[in-house]
Amino acid sequence: MTAPTTPSQTVGPYLHIGLPWPDGPFAAAEGAPGGVWIRGVLTDGAGAPVGDGLVETWQADPDGRFDHPDDPRGAVARPGFRGFGRCPTDAEGRFAVYTLKPGPVPSHLGTEAPHIDVSVFARGMLNRTVTRIYFPDEPEANAADPVLCSIASASARATLVAEPAEDGYRFDIRLQGEGETVFFNV
Repeated sequence: MTAPTTPSQTVGPYLHIGLPWPDGPFAAAEGAPGGVWIRGVLTDGAGAPVGDGLVETWQADPDGRFDHPDDPRGAVARPGFRGFGRCPTDAEGRFAVYTLKPGPVPSHLGTEAPHIDVSVFARGMLNRTVTRIYFPDEPEANAADPVLCSIASASARATLVAEPAEDGYRFDIRLQGEGETVFFNV
């Protein structure tokens, strides 16, 4: 007798239960000088909130350096900054990460505008999706960013630019449908 094939599974709901940790939403120490909140809502293709998702962020520090030994300029020596955040969404799809606004990043493509790399995990998805957050107060850097400029549609590029908020920035993520956030194939 042949054993039945194990069915494929999506990434949820374990990720929402097993991957967060208490200080996960803090890419920078709480109360760090210059700290900002990145807040948003994760929605599905119908516009409904995704209440069991997980949003991860990875970014450079304000000098454009990563807290990683492979950064060719040397790892970040900024106390209280790890550059990585992880926040589960709540029942209304809300997430929040406390961080420092990153600086421009040199890359093989040229200088990239200040941005935050974002991975999204949620029910119904076999793989994470990857996007970026750019900042509205960096219009010249955004206009020259090689990744942002590779997106032909102005309305699609706009899905990657956060909005100013009282305590930082707002960045909503739409997984599909009208106003879908641009995702990258990485």
